[in-house]
Amino acid sequence: MADASYTTPAEEYDTQLGDYFALLKPRVMSLVVFTALVGLLAAPVPVHPVIAFSSILFVAIGAGASGALNMWWDADIDAVMRRTAKRPIPSGRVPAGEALSLGLALSGLSVMMLGLSANLLAAGLLAFTIFFYAVIYSMWLKRSTPQNIVIGGAAGAFPPVIGWVVATGSFSVEAWLMFALIFMWTPPHFWALALFMKSDYDDADVPMLTVTHGRRATRAHVLGYTLPLVLLAVGTGFTAIGGPLYLAAAVILNAMFLKGAFDIWRRDETQAEADAYRVEKKFFRLSLWYLFAHFGMILIEAMLRPFGMGGW
Repeated sequence: MADASYTTPAEEYDTQLGDYFALLKPRVMSLVVFTALVGLLAAPVPVHPVIAFSSILFVAIGAGASGALNMWWDADIDAVMRRTAKRPIPSGRVPAGEALSLGLALSGLSVMMLGLSANLLAAGLLAFTIFFYAVIYSMWLKRSTPQNIVIGGAAGAFPPVIGWVVATGSFSVEAWLMFALIFMWTPPHFWALALFMKSDYDDADVPMLTVTHGRRATRAHVLGYTLPLVLLAVGTGFTAIGGPLYLAAAVILNAMFLKGAFDIWRRDETQAEADAYRVEKKFFRLSLWYLFAHFGMILIEAMLRPFGMGGW
């Protein structure tokens, strides 16, 4: 169980503006903004630039709110993990209560303003996304099951659907294809991270797959999830949001991704630790470029369609 009353070690706070910004998880926010923008621009309905800009801004604020709520709840485990110990709350730069207040305030603001600038369906989906990440994933799944990142990955997969709904006011197969792409990408991406950061999750008593089932099983799961991901990613090239440029890029990217997953799966556990980190970190870094590249090609195909060049 999380210790929601966690207090930072500092007796006095010297909070800077940048510390509040760090609470919003700007790196995660950048992915949310990009995929939401792709979802909006890939939709077959044009959106006024002012509405598009304001909608993406409020989606970004909602993503930041989720990050602040997550950091508030996870402050106790962040303090014992090397990767997160320097975050604003465990490092003593921001009081936990202020992070909670910021997260709640930004949540309400983002949902209300998205409803006013776009439509109520998009606002409702943003509200559900914030709830899913902060409550379902952070407060429940993360500390209770090794399937935490599998189910919880849905939170990160909703932004392109929100962008699509902003434009169209409804759901569609294409929006859920983009959702599925992120959803299936999330487990191998985070399990690769867990493989070379295993001690962090051990120390924090977080039931990541590496902790509950071991490294060998985690490697098999990385490959197991990569196989359907590859089929989904390449198959998307033949849909309304794909096209020849997307397909060509997807074939190359997925060949590289599949090879990386296979290299992780076949790695000998007696191999030198430095070599293991090299293989796992290489795959993790590739996974970052993998998702950005796929959505970048979806965006390019969408931008070329008005000129009769994108799509099939």
